[in-house]
Amino acid sequence: MTSSIDNTLINVTVTRRDDQTDEIAVFELAAADGSVLPAFEAGAHIDVVVAPELIRQYSLSNAPGETTYRLGILNDPNSRGGSRQIHAELQAGAQVQVSAPRNHFPLEMDAEHSLLIGGGIGITPMIAMAYALKAADKSFELHYCSRSESKAAFLDELKREFGDRLVLHFDDAGEESRIDPKALAEARPESHLYVCGPSGFMDWVIAQGKAAGLPEKQIHFEYFSADVDISGEAFEVYAEASDVTVQVGPNESIATALKAAGVKVQMSCEEGVCGTCICDVIEGTPDHRDHFLTDEEKEDNDQIALCCSRAKSSRLVVDI
Repeated sequence: MTSSIDNTLINVTVTRRDDQTDEIAVFELAAADGSVLPAFEAGAHIDVVVAPELIRQYSLSNAPGETTYRLGILNDPNSRGGSRQIHAELQAGAQVQVSAPRNHFPLEMDAEHSLLIGGGIGITPMIAMAYALKAADKSFELHYCSRSESKAAFLDELKREFGDRLVLHFDDAGEESRIDPKALAEARPESHLYVCGPSGFMDWVIAQGKAAGLPEKQIHFEYFSADVDISGEAFEVYAEASDVTVQVGPNESIATALKAAGVKVQMSCEEGVCGTCICDVIEGTPDHRDHFLTDEEKEDNDQIALCCSRAKSSRLVVDI
C-alpha cells in the first residue's frame, strides 16, 4: 500500500545559476535559513513550487552527501509552463520552496556492474548515481546521449570526474557515435541498467535491454514526462474518506472530477510519472495508465494514479 508523503516545504535560496547551454540552466540551492538540507541518495528528486498551482519535479544531480541541492533544468519548448517560468525568474538570490528529497529511482549498490544511460536532460540523476558508484569503487559506465556537444551540459565536470567511464553519444557525430544498449547489456549480462530521458528514448533503451535478456529487476527507469490518455467510458468514483461520489466523464481525469466536487487531491506532474496523486483502491478495478507504479504493483490493483488512470469496473472506491 502507499506510504505517506511528507508535504513539508523548505525555503531555499538560489546560490548560483549557470546557463551551460542555450537550453539548460544549472541551479544550486541552499537552505534560506542556513540550516542543513535533508540528505539525499542517488536517484532522488525534489518538488519545486514554481507557482501556487504549479509544482514540478527535478532530479538532484550532485553527489549524495553534499549540503546543497543541484538541479539541471531544460527550458523545454513543449513545457506546460514550469521550466519556462524557472528559466525566466530564478536568478541567483531568488527564493523558492522545495520538498524534501524523494527517491523512486534508487540505485542498486550491490550490482556487479551498472549501465547508466542518460538522454538529454535525463543525464541529471545519472550524474548523482555515477558519483555514488565512484565513491563506493563500483564498476559502472556512464553514457550521455545528446543531439550535439553544444546541447550537452555538465561536460567538463563529467570528463574530469569520470574519465574513461564516460562515453559520449552525439547525434550529429554520425552512426559510429550511436549508443547500442542491447550490445552493452549482452556484453555484461550481470549489469543493472538505468535510463532517464525523453519517453521515446527511454522506451527504446528499455526494449533493447529486455531484448538483450536482462531480467526486469535489472532494468530501472524514471520518466519525467509522458503523454497522457484519459479517454474512455464514464464511471463512478466514491471517495470514501471524504464521503463524496463523482461521475468521471469520458475525457476527464479522476483527479479533476474529485477536485471539482471539493475533494483535495495532491497533484504535481499531472502525467502519471511522479506518484504524488497515488492513493489506495478499496473496491473496483483500475485501468492503469501511469508510468509510476511497477508492473507488480499494477497487478495488485490496490493503488491508482488519480491524475491519469481510469477504471475497468463501473465503480471505484478510493481512500481519499
